[in-house]
Amino acid sequence: MPRKTEEWAVLAEVGEAGRQLAGPGVDVRTFAESLVRAGHHVDAVRLMAHLLPRREGVLWAWACAKKSGIPVTPPAASSLAATEKWIAEPSDENRRAAMDAAQKAGTATPEGAAGLAAFLSGGSLAPPGAPAVAPAEPLAAKAVAASVMLSAISLEPEKSGTKYSEFLMRGFEVAQRIHLWERLLAPGVMES
Repeated sequence: MPRKTEEWAVLAEVGEAGRQLAGPGVDVRTFAESLVRAGHHVDAVRLMAHLLPRREGVLWAWACAKKSGIPVTPPAASSLAATEKWIAEPSDENRRAAMDAAQKAGTATPEGAAGLAAFLSGGSLAPPGAPAVAPAEPLAAKAVAASVMLSAISLEPEKSGTKYSEFLMRGFEVAQRIHLWERLLAPGVMES
């Protein structure tokens, strides 16, 4: 059974003002678009981060980090490269390499948060060989949202509204490309 729009709003921690747009009968796509139109950019980013499947969410975060305009340090460049490698081949080895690079870049940077999202996308949080510890469902989405938000505000925060609009447009393009809206409304919907 697909999640209701109101359930997505709660999972994504959409603020009270934004949740008012998720009334009865409003599908999740209309809700996401309404958040953008109303200028609730942070809520829209959080929602899209939860709606997109993990790999596509990481792709979105990675693309936004690359377009943030922030001067890229060598550790940040390494984090972007490791995250890109995981996107192309989401193996456990690449997932762990993305985390190592993210830690060197700093997980409070757009590039590092994107790598963290890759690490939190699945697999175990424990070291190799230790008993598996699965990440909680929303952790990857929270890291994706953090990366996108940091990409929008870290350089010239006064232009964050324009950056949020551009980055959200990219998120909607990813959603369109993978037929997300149709998948979310279909029975037996995939989890985020």
